[in-house]
Amino acid sequence: MATARSGDTVRVHYTGRLEDGTVFDSSHGREPLEFALGMGQVIAGFDDAVEGMEPGESKSVWIPATSAYGAHNEDLLLLVELDRFPPNIRPEVGQRLQMKRDGGEPVVVTVAEVSEDGAVLDQNHPLAGRDLTFDLELVGIS
Repeated sequence: MATARSGDTVRVHYTGRLEDGTVFDSSHGREPLEFALGMGQVIAGFDDAVEGMEPGESKSVWIPATSAYGAHNEDLLLLVELDRFPPNIRPEVGQRLQMKRDGGEPVVVTVAEVSEDGAVLDQNHPLAGRDLTFDLELVGIS
C-alpha cells in the first residue's frame, strides 16, 4: 500500500486539541482537509505527522508550539488608545477585529486587554505559544 510522501495531495480528517483537551477545530462533519504534503500549506508538525501514513491509518500526534504556530511574540502586542477605535466598536477582551498594517494589508487581531489607557491588540495567531494534539486519519492520497 502507498504511503504519503512529500508532493502528494492528501486528504485527512483531524481533530485538534489544546493541552487541556479542549477541541479547537475538527474536520469531522465536513469534507476532509486536502493539501499538498510538504509544501507548507499546513503547520510543519501536521505535515511531518502525515508523511509516511497509509490510507485508512489513524494516529494521535503531539505538536509542540515551535512546530505549530510558533512562540507567542510580545512584540506583536499593540496598545491602541480607545478614541482611535471607530465609534461603533467598543473593544472587549477576546473580541477579534480586523485592522490594516502600515502597508495596507489586513490583519486579524484579538483584544487581549482593555483599560483606561486603551486596548491591547494581539497580532499573534490565536494558537501561538500553544502545544497542540491532533487525532489524524489519512483518508486518501492522490
